[in-house]
Amino acid sequence: MSKILVIDDEDKLRGLIARVISLEGFQTLEAADIKTAWKKLEQSDIDVVLCDVKLPDGHGVTFVKDLKAKYPSIEAVLLTAYGNIEDGVQAIKNGAFDYITKGDDNNKIIPLLHRAMEKAELNKRVINLEKQLGQKHSFDAIIGKSRKLLASVDLARRVAPTDTTVLLLGETGTGKEVFAQSIHQGSGRAKKPFVAVNCSAFGKDLLESEMFGHKAGAFTGALRDKKGLFEEASAGTIFLDEIGELAHELQAKLLRVLETGEFLKIGDTQPTRVNVRVIAATNRDLQKEIEKGEFRSDLYYRLSVFQITIPALRERTSDIASLASSFAAQFSLKANRKIASLSEAYISALEHYPWPGNIRELKNVIERSVILTDGPVLDVQSLPYELTQPAARDHKGMSAFSMSSAEKIHLQKVLNYTQGNKAEAARLLEIGIATLYRKIEEYKL
Repeated sequence: MSKILVIDDEDKLRGLIARVISLEGFQTLEAADIKTAWKKLEQSDIDVVLCDVKLPDGHGVTFVKDLKAKYPSIEAVLLTAYGNIEDGVQAIKNGAFDYITKGDDNNKIIPLLHRAMEKAELNKRVINLEKQLGQKHSFDAIIGKSRKLLASVDLARRVAPTDTTVLLLGETGTGKEVFAQSIHQGSGRAKKPFVAVNCSAFGKDLLESEMFGHKAGAFTGALRDKKGLFEEASAGTIFLDEIGELAHELQAKLLRVLETGEFLKIGDTQPTRVNVRVIAATNRDLQKEIEKGEFRSDLYYRLSVFQITIPALRERTSDIASLASSFAAQFSLKANRKIASLSEAYISALEHYPWPGNIRELKNVIERSVILTDGPVLDVQSLPYELTQPAARDHKGMSAFSMSSAEKIHLQKVLNYTQGNKAEAARLLEIGIATLYRKIEEYKL
C-alpha cells in the first residue's frame, strides 16, 4: 500500500488530513516536527510527504531540499497557511512536487496526492532501472574466473576511476565493448553518456560528420547544424571500436581532440570544446600498421597510455561452462523455453572447440541450441556440425581435412554468424543465393 507522511504541528488539522487521505486508500503516518519526520522516513518506505511550511524545528522549504537529496524518489507537497510567491518558487526549485495554500486549495489535495504518488512510483522504477543498468555494465557482470581474464579485469578496475585514455586489444568478439562499458560505469562519469561508434561501419566523410558534426550548408544535404558523437558524449565516455580502421585524415583530427580537447566541425570556423574520455579498441596489430604507414605513431602513443589485452575464449576454456549457462538462461527466457541444464557432453564439445569468433560466436551457438531444443537439457544434437565432428572423419566418411569438409564448416560458421540470414550469408561469402541454397542442400545444413 502506498504511504504518505503528513507533517504538521497542529494535531487536530494533521489528524483530519491523515483521516481524509486514509479514506482514499493510502496508508498514512504522522509527524509533528522535522525531527520526528526523519525518524519516520528511516523506519518506513514513504512515497509522498505532505508537509507544512512553518514547523517548530525548521522550515518546510529547506526540509524539501534535504529530503530530495537523501530520498530522491519521494515526492513532497508543501502546505502553507500564508502562501507567498517567493516561498513557492524556492520550494519548486528545491524539488517540491507542488506548493498549495491551506483552506483555499483543500479540494485540490487528493487529486494532487494521486499525481504525486504516480510520479513517486515512476521515480522508483527509474532508479531501479538505473541500478539494473549499472549492474549489467559493472565489472561484476563480466563472467569468468580464469587467470588471464581476472588479470585483465584487475587492470580495468584500476584505470576506471581515472580519466586516462584506454586502448583495449583483442580478437573480434572477445568482449571489448563490455570492458569499455564497465570502465565507464566504474568511473566518475558513470551517470553521463556512454557513446559507442564502430569506426569501420562508415565511409570517411560520413564518419567525420558522425563523430564531429557539421554546420548547416557544409555540404549537399546538410540542411541544419548537427551535433557529433563527441558532443553527445559530453562529460561522459566515447568508445571508438575498430580504431585501426580509422582513415588517416580522421586520425589527425582525433589526435587534436586528445591533445587539446577541441575540434572543428565540418564547415565551421570556430573550434568546439569537449570534455570526453576516450576508450579505443582494435583487433589489429597497430605497431605493424604504423610500420606500413597505415596508422599514425603519435596517435598510437596518445591512445595507448593504458593498454588492456582481453584474452581470446580459447585461452580461457575454464570460463566456457559458466558463460554457456548464462547465455542459455538469457536466451531461454527470450524464447520462452524452460532450459534447466546443459549436458556434460554438450559442455565438453564447447570446451574442445577453438572458437575463432570468441564469445560472440558462443552466444550465437547457444541461442541456436535453445531454439532447436525441445526438452529441458541442451545436448550435442543441437550443436552445429563443426562442434561435433570427430577429429578425422564425420559420419559420412568425409575427411575433416578435405576441401569439402572445410567448405561445409565455413558455410555453417557464416550461417551461424548471420543467424540464418541466407541473403546476408551469400553476400559475405561472395556467391550467388542460388549457389548457397545448392550447397546447403548438398551438405544437409
